[in-house]
Amino acid sequence: MSALLEFKDVKKDFPVRKGIFQRIVGQVTAVNGVTIDVERGKTLGVVGESGCGKSTLAKMLVGLMPLTAGEILFDGKPLHQSDNMETIESARQIQIVFQDPFSSLDPRLPIGHSIAEGLVIHKIGDATSQRKAVGEMLDLVGLPPTAADRYPHEFSGGQRQRIGIARALIMKPDFIVCDEPTSALDVSVQAQILNLLKSLQQELNLTLMFISHNLSVIRHVADDVMVMYLGAPVEMASAKQLFADPKHPYTKALLSATPVADPEKRVERIRLQGELPSPINPPSGCTFHPRCALANDRCKREIPKLVDHKNFSTACHAVEEGRS
Repeated sequence: MSALLEFKDVKKDFPVRKGIFQRIVGQVTAVNGVTIDVERGKTLGVVGESGCGKSTLAKMLVGLMPLTAGEILFDGKPLHQSDNMETIESARQIQIVFQDPFSSLDPRLPIGHSIAEGLVIHKIGDATSQRKAVGEMLDLVGLPPTAADRYPHEFSGGQRQRIGIARALIMKPDFIVCDEPTSALDVSVQAQILNLLKSLQQELNLTLMFISHNLSVIRHVADDVMVMYLGAPVEMASAKQLFADPKHPYTKALLSATPVADPEKRVERIRLQGELPSPINPPSGCTFHPRCALANDRCKREIPKLVDHKNFSTACHAVEEGRS
């Protein structure tokens, strides 16, 4: 199966400014060398601690941030080329569902206006056809078409997220970025939204990139998983492989922290030492080495490369040397 989306050594740096004149005194590398393919019709799960670069990756994909280096290909064509009609078309084909369903909607407008905004911007149809399309999208996500005239504050959190999904789907995209779409919702509502996304993916043949810090959610929705740490991928594998046999020490620690309802299946918690290092002044060598029980002198001085091991890929000297 061909890749619909390709990240090729994607990087994103932010300048660090200081003083009254805001002089640049350094930089923060938020995303550092992401290379991965997303197959058509599949779901890529992206996980990691807060600050690891997940949302920055999503914003670069949908054009909210420029890339510092690297390239993103969509259906074989580069994204975000200036003065290029293909960029406008790709903007229609790649949509995003944001984390907070309330702040992503304009409280002054009926939700029908927010859902139809993409159609208006791209000049698709007239007012009558746009209103009809809004009603169809609301029905598709489980809300009555009459809800189009109501305001965001009149809906619950789960209903607002359904509205966010309808707004993304109205452009009939091929690819949807889900940036922690369930983290602000109650657990029971989370399950409803996840099941809705899975059913819509099958019905509309969508490809998804699902960003979350909740591994239980990723296990439920993802076909493949990329684990990120301090801006860089440290492990990539199919969801089945990763959850059955994680290789990287960081991935093992994340999985050990996931609650398990069955007492007989619980594993001993791996407690990482210290906090996530500052991206302004990252550790030398492997950025995970100050928190890793397997770190040696090589880990402290040499940055590990992402190595393909047939069924999985890791950036870890311990895995490469068979010490994991």
